Amino acid sequence: MLKRWSAAVLSGLLVLGAMGACGGENEAGSNGGNADDGKITMGFAQVGAESGWRTANTKSIQEAAAAAGIDLKFSDAQQKQENQIKAIRSYIAQKVDVIAFSPVVESGWDTVLKEAKDAKIPVILTDRAVDSKDTSLYKTFIGSDFVLEGKKAGEWLVKEYQGKTDTVNIVELQGTTGSAPANDRKAGFGDVIKADPKFKVIASQTGDFTRAKGKEVMEAFLKANPKIDVLYAHNDDMGLGAIEAIEAAGKKPGVDIKIITVDAVKDGMTALAAGKINFIVECSPLLGPQLMDLAKKVVKGETVEQRVLTEETTFTPEQAKAALPDRKY
Repeated sequence: MLKRWSAAVLSGLLVLGAMGACGGENEAGSNGGNADDGKITMGFAQVGAESGWRTANTKSIQEAAAAAGIDLKFSDAQQKQENQIKAIRSYIAQKVDVIAFSPVVESGWDTVLKEAKDAKIPVILTDRAVDSKDTSLYKTFIGSDFVLEGKKAGEWLVKEYQGKTDTVNIVELQGTTGSAPANDRKAGFGDVIKADPKFKVIASQTGDFTRAKGKEVMEAFLKANPKIDVLYAHNDDMGLGAIEAIEAAGKKPGVDIKIITVDAVKDGMTALAAGKINFIVECSPLLGPQLMDLAKKVVKGETVEQRVLTEETTFTPEQAKAALPDRKY
């Protein structure tokens, strides 16, 4: 009887010890697995993989996290807002140290961002902004000035047609409807060209930032509009898809139809160097290192600028030829 009792006590102690160990593991996990080693855990909700730019952006973030010693939990929203919201809520439940994401669209984030704020998890916006009036819901936004990008595109066009009086028919391939880059690139471009009545946007439709959709929409533009002078595409991938449609229609891209795009990814720069695109406004996807630096600061509770801009330029065909050999994306 004594032996049986002793065995039972020993078994109970082992169970309690195991429960204590599990509890310790759960506690560490609740802090993103960093309770013991002090390692920062970041939950990152990416838009998707809709373009070469986005692929380069993802790679930059993953490589920078590894270099900075940050544990990265990554999700791909496949360009759906509901998937991003679900991912952010998952990161909140996991009690990560910081959440970063590139919003699919500008609107509809207040509820989930408030949940993160209530959980005392700082949020960093990358690449794209939100239209929330409560700026306390996120710590900072790192990315490009999309309005400025649109203005640069418009300024090149105005200069290109300076002194000419004939009507310039423009078609526009917009990015994802409701997204910050689509809204802002359209607005910036429109603000510049509206001063001269010879510039007319005769068709404007979303190509969803993808090459396939860019080709499809450009095919429709060409069928509906016999005279197109200029294509303004909100990213390189849509512009590259449009080039396929233009060539299939027997026209010469860059000559019969002048093409302006945004991004400056390698495929776009190659087309620019070949004269198939006339002008590219750069939008750098290499945000990873800056993002990791900001993450470390906000986790420590340090004050950071609410708006962090990336440095970017523009390219002509000759400049693209010079830059291509060292292009990282």
